[in-house]
Amino acid sequence: MAPGVLVILFFIFVPLYMAIRLSFFRMESFVTPPVFVGLENYIRIFQSPEFWNALRNGLLYCLLTITFQVLVGIAFALVLNQAFKGKAFVRGLTILPYILPTVVVALTWQWMLDGSIGIITIAANRLGLGVINWLETPRLAMLTVVVVSVWMWTPFVTTCFLAALQTIPVDLLDAAKVDGTSAWQNFIYITLPILKPILVIIILLRGIWMFNKFDVIWLLTKGGPLGATEHLPILTYQKVFQTYDIGGGTAVATISFLFLVIVVSIYLKVLVTED
Repeated sequence: MAPGVLVILFFIFVPLYMAIRLSFFRMESFVTPPVFVGLENYIRIFQSPEFWNALRNGLLYCLLTITFQVLVGIAFALVLNQAFKGKAFVRGLTILPYILPTVVVALTWQWMLDGSIGIITIAANRLGLGVINWLETPRLAMLTVVVVSVWMWTPFVTTCFLAALQTIPVDLLDAAKVDGTSAWQNFIYITLPILKPILVIIILLRGIWMFNKFDVIWLLTKGGPLGATEHLPILTYQKVFQTYDIGGGTAVATISFLFLVIVVSIYLKVLVTED
């Protein structure tokens, strides 16, 4: 086990320790010597309105994306679990958004949402909605980022639920059909209990990933407009690599890490899964 433990220590715990350690220092660049300032960075961050705005945006983004990914993912999985012509082809097609590079997805959606030549903008204008600036309006920008994220990562959720659905014994469904149960009763009393363990894990994983998600938001809006889509990962990046507030940026990252640890611990304590 020694090689695996050494890899984990080197690639996970050492960078984690260095990042947390940097949060107690003031550094104006990556080459200047660090100056120990204790909790000054944390006090400054907690007093900053942009931190609370980023935390609020991150929680909203996480909540909305997880909710729609789970709901749409279960719906798609139920449809794809049925017998129909071309089922294998459709199943393969549904995974396509998940395997596309994030840069390709972001640039494609930017083009479709462009305020002058975007196909979605043109369609909305022809429907009488006028020209909509999807990524330049604060409220619409967050909604747009959520929609793109749900479009991109729902296939992962769908695949997991589809795999779980295929473990349901056929005899159980046949017996329920003989008893005259409705499709809704089958879902509530048979399908949902079987999906519960995977549902708990999916929500946990997607929560961690979406709270830390950086690339799609940065490529679409860079946290704008007016900080409407700025969340903790983007705030960390801006502080460290744009304003060179390395101590403040690592303090934000440390707070984000501790917040996730606490939330995940409570989540696992409340929703203990069965073996």
